[in-house]
Amino acid sequence: MNITLIGMPASGKSTIGVLLAKRLGYQFIDTDLLIQTEEKRLLKEIIQEEGLDGFLKIENKVNASVEAENAIIAPGGSVIYGKEAMEHLKAVSTIVYLKISYVQLEKRLGNLVERGVAVKEGMTLLDLYEERVPLYETYADIVIDEQEKDIGSIVDEIRTIIENRM
Repeated sequence: MNITLIGMPASGKSTIGVLLAKRLGYQFIDTDLLIQTEEKRLLKEIIQEEGLDGFLKIENKVNASVEAENAIIAPGGSVIYGKEAMEHLKAVSTIVYLKISYVQLEKRLGNLVERGVAVKEGMTLLDLYEERVPLYETYADIVIDEQEKDIGSIVDEIRTIIENRM
């Protein structure tokens, strides 16, 4: 039983993932770190050197090859562009979409380039949000609306839903 957390950058995938892993006794896998380890480069360097399409191919390949048991998997926000990755993650895990509002996203997110966010040239944060939200909703088995919730209550909500499904 694995759980994959999807959502916009700064939606809390890594923070919530680590806490959820501790509460469930699972391992935690941040696939952005797997990508950086495999490529021996930071995400922003991969995007600069390979371009967006090159980065997305690498991301898709790494996410499509994640093998784990009893793990919380936290891929980057652009994972939803990788068909093979999403098919694989859907087959090996329950997909939980951490939904944040655009207003929350703007408050939380700093520099897109520094964060290594995969964004097409000329695209605004709002454009990115509007493009990705329908994809997250399409792949999600569970949607957690983060509006006016703290991290602890989000973790508890996910844990309760997962335990009730077992």
